Amino acid sequence: MRVPKEIEKYQENYSESGLQRKIKSVARWAGAKVVYAVLLLYYVLRSPNISKADKSKIYGALGYFILPTDLVVDFLPIVGYSDDLAALMIALHAVTSNITPEIKAQAKAKLSQWFGDRAQKKIDGMI
Repeated sequence: MRVPKEIEKYQENYSESGLQRKIKSVARWAGAKVVYAVLLLYYVLRSPNISKADKSKIYGALGYFILPTDLVVDFLPIVGYSDDLAALMIALHAVTSNITPEIKAQAKAKLSQWFGDRAQKKIDGMI
């Protein structure tokens, strides 16, 4: 799996509407882990306590996720979102201290709404 370098440079690709479109179009294909990571970052981004540096990492990771052309082509089953997940996990690791129980609950609730209760098993062990 290739990991994108300097994730912050992808922040120009981020937009709220672009993120919504991407999630709607790829949620089932990308899987619960990718979508959960996106949701965690999305909700952390709305936290009033997040630093500009952490926001930059999140915008970069979400921008990379939105970007239609990345290191591994997204339409390839399973493998296509491995680089996206890597970028998301890098950002999640960087902002772990900002992930509150409330943020986790919001992300899990939205994930359950979209994927049903079976999604919980797929994200066990993640942040």
